[in-house]
Amino acid sequence: MLLRSARIFLLGTLFAAPLALGAVQPLAWGVLGVAVAVLLLLWGVGCVLEKTVRVYWSPIYLSAAAFLALAAVQYAGALTLDRAATKEALCKLATDVLVFFLAGQLLAVAAGREWRKMGWAITLYAFAMGLFATLQFFSSHNLIYWSIRSPGYTFGPYVNHNHYAGLMEMLVPLAVAGVLPGIRKDASAVLLGFLVLIPIASLLLSGSRGGLVSLMVEVLLVAALVFLYAPRRMRKTAAAVGASAIFAAALLFFWMAPRPIVERLATMADATKSPEVTLAERANVARDALRIFRDRPWVGSGLGSFETVFPKYQSFPSEFTWDHAHNDYAEALAETGAAGGALILFALGLFFWLAGRNLRERLRHSVGWIQVGAALGCCGLLVHSFVDFNLHIPANGAWFATCAALATLRTPAPLIELAG
Repeated sequence: MLLRSARIFLLGTLFAAPLALGAVQPLAWGVLGVAVAVLLLLWGVGCVLEKTVRVYWSPIYLSAAAFLALAAVQYAGALTLDRAATKEALCKLATDVLVFFLAGQLLAVAAGREWRKMGWAITLYAFAMGLFATLQFFSSHNLIYWSIRSPGYTFGPYVNHNHYAGLMEMLVPLAVAGVLPGIRKDASAVLLGFLVLIPIASLLLSGSRGGLVSLMVEVLLVAALVFLYAPRRMRKTAAAVGASAIFAAALLFFWMAPRPIVERLATMADATKSPEVTLAERANVARDALRIFRDRPWVGSGLGSFETVFPKYQSFPSEFTWDHAHNDYAEALAETGAAGGALILFALGLFFWLAGRNLRERLRHSVGWIQVGAALGCCGLLVHSFVDFNLHIPANGAWFATCAALATLRTPAPLIELAG
């Protein structure tokens, strides 16, 4: 019973985090960390009450622990050029690692019915978030919650519209995967399927070109997976539903979207035109970040130190303050060096291997569809990370950690059991 309550608390925490401006303010990400600590306590007490500690193992835990250890060594060994920033980044990273661990532990013991309920809850949440963001966009001039002024290009509860798109890149595949298996025989699944159109249209309405590219990648990946691995009886249904959903979402977007948004998305391949940071500027920052890596190749400048270190390496004039590289991979290399880069590559290899196992068998069950949806959400955000820093937004980082746990969980999972 306590573990079931912990699963509900986990979902509630994930739902609340984006509403607090993506949990980017110190108070918000601090509360997120406290909530995860409470979640860890609930899981521990639940295990004690059952008189058995069951740890469902994932090999990714090793690489995550090693990356945490690297950041801790940077901090404790004075190997960072900004000790305070490394301490903050280490706290945020520890929160995400704990979310990844706890999501795996709590969902490994969940029944298929609970997975389906979770899929439906995420679908309703994505619809509510998309509806709110759309209404706010048309009725408020760059104000969050119709009252909070921001200098950035806001959308929904996020200061940056690209980070709203990052959230939707994870929620939309999960929502689709949650309703698609039951769409042939369950009228409620059909209704929920229609609700998914709103978050898709809101992603497009956000005007995020990185979000559009990531969504296109997700669509291509799901089409390939359905064609190659889905049961034959589901292929036609999935293809018809998918094509109809894309067409309907596009119609809804073009019906609602003001002309500037359509024109912005149409300049996706133009590296020189943007009302904010251009693609060319992002490429320059990423290149300069690699110069930091060149000077500190083994362990980098210190996790979280980019904003402090970058001005020394900036090679172009700009009116912006570059707190992040707008390329999570280049920034990770700059901050953690070859050691961190190797650990990230190893973790990504494990992720794709674990998420890609037994796809034909997975797509015969609703739980498997949700796992594939989570994997697609991770892929979308990983693509977007080439031109942005979604993984540094605490709310999006927590959702990414949860999606990664869902995607790589083996059911039944490998188990380490300690009886009391």
